[in-house]
Amino acid sequence: MPVKRKPEWLRKRNPPNIMMRETKKILKKFELHSVCQSARCPNIAECFSNKTATFMILGDICTRNCRFCAVKNGTPGPINKNEPENIRKAVVELGLKHVVITSVTRDDLPDGGASQFIRSIHEIRKMDPNIVVEILTPDFKMDKKVIKNLVDAKPNIFNHNVETVPRLYSKVRPQAIYRRSLELLEYVKKLDNKIYTKSGIMLGLGETEDEVIQVMKDLREINCNILTIGQYLQPTKNHLEVEEYIVPEKFDKYKKIGEELGFDYTASAPFVRSSFNARDFSNKFLKNLSS
Repeated sequence: MPVKRKPEWLRKRNPPNIMMRETKKILKKFELHSVCQSARCPNIAECFSNKTATFMILGDICTRNCRFCAVKNGTPGPINKNEPENIRKAVVELGLKHVVITSVTRDDLPDGGASQFIRSIHEIRKMDPNIVVEILTPDFKMDKKVIKNLVDAKPNIFNHNVETVPRLYSKVRPQAIYRRSLELLEYVKKLDNKIYTKSGIMLGLGETEDEVIQVMKDLREINCNILTIGQYLQPTKNHLEVEEYIVPEKFDKYKKIGEELGFDYTASAPFVRSSFNARDFSNKFLKNLSS
């Protein structure tokens, strides 16, 4: 089947790449991966040009094989013990006030790699306690001890994406469980209701409007604070095809519904991704930390 032609609203004019090269240079200098590069994010030129990046810890090979994700899967290598310290150094050089840290899924590790998240948070806090730290995590197979250790590290924002509607899980992310993802976000809130919880969903994989709204309601039932909704874009011919390009007006509709449901912040637009313009939220709700 031929790849669907992208509509006009999905054509992006990238900024000059002078600053983009500088961000890449800093990441390379400290031997750091970014999800921006590994997941082929369409916003990479804009973010890198603004000296912003989402750090991806625990290597660049995932133990799971989600069919929407461009991150490589297979057998991961050893953990870089210097990674948390290198993140701190990169944060300084990039001048970040809102740091987003994500990871590949590491089902091969006893704690799923949570200790590397914790060490990274501690390094940043040691340097500047006023920096907003957002983590975007795997589900850790819902290991409550592991999750509690992460919550005890006091990230400002705990993000875990549900990604799609329950009906499509077997097709889109077969090694994940929708209810388990909700349970993780709910448990974080139970442990510390001062932490903002966040989740995201992609559109264009064959979901219905009713299904999307139900996911939104499910997230609000567990008091999820922040919601991101964006268009799925097929990263390579080996990944799931786009079933539909959602018109911007539909994204606007979901944003309005999110606000009506009571999310503190709803970002809904074709190019929205989990960490794209993530500082917009902290500028509004965490001014005491991010100023």
